[in-house]
Amino acid sequence: MIRVVLLLLTMATGLQAQERRPSHCIAIAENTPGIEFVQKASFRAPVPEFSVRLQYIAHASFLIQSEDGLSAVTDFTGFIGNVDFIPDVVTMNHAHSTHWTPNPDPAIPHVLRGWGDFGEGADHHVDLGGMVIRNVPTDIRSYGGVEPKGNSIFVFEAAGLCIGHLGHLHHEPGDEQYAALGRMDVVMAPVDGGYTMPLENMMNVLRRLKARIVIPMHWFADGSLGRFLAGMEDEFRIIDTGESALTVSLRNLPDDPTIMVLRPSYLRD
Repeated sequence: MIRVVLLLLTMATGLQAQERRPSHCIAIAENTPGIEFVQKASFRAPVPEFSVRLQYIAHASFLIQSEDGLSAVTDFTGFIGNVDFIPDVVTMNHAHSTHWTPNPDPAIPHVLRGWGDFGEGADHHVDLGGMVIRNVPTDIRSYGGVEPKGNSIFVFEAAGLCIGHLGHLHHEPGDEQYAALGRMDVVMAPVDGGYTMPLENMMNVLRRLKARIVIPMHWFADGSLGRFLAGMEDEFRIIDTGESALTVSLRNLPDDPTIMVLRPSYLRD
């Protein structure tokens, strides 16, 4: 209880100069029973009621779709597959070229860069009705030094779920950043073991976030992925779905923290 109060006080102090914007994720949540939630479906198929569909595209790119037809692509590089598809939102981080593009399609309504002018970061809060997208800036390594607020953790709020994409996270967040993130139901986490941060540090982050579902990303072959899974198997259930997509709702979040391994696949009809 004391820890929660301290976090809330820290958040209030650190953000008092900023505009307060509503978020159902910055709250304490109850756990709900788990049922089957892996479903084979085309990305063009309707998303079930009260649900969000997540598809692992490649590297750190995911397609996030809500039941009302809204869509977002994370760490957008300009290529998501040989399909004619324009998402409503793309997010990007500029650690290197596999996480952004300087030339996003101008038809995309919302292009959210996770960085701003050097050291200033970005501040996004896009409310599309059925989906809210916001960010929490973090630092990145840059040319042997550090670029303050050069990365963003993006949070997607849809169907009552709080879904976090850690981007190219290079350090464990501070208390104020954890407080700004709020509750996390699903987290996409880089587990490369070095390009972002050492695996032990990433495991610390995931233990602190306490998401019901963790989806590993940014892994190369199965080496770092296997080491990550081995390091977490005493605390998290591990399910290798064999699929590239899963559908999640508040009603089917697992009881126990669970790592859901998805296999990347570019979009195709």
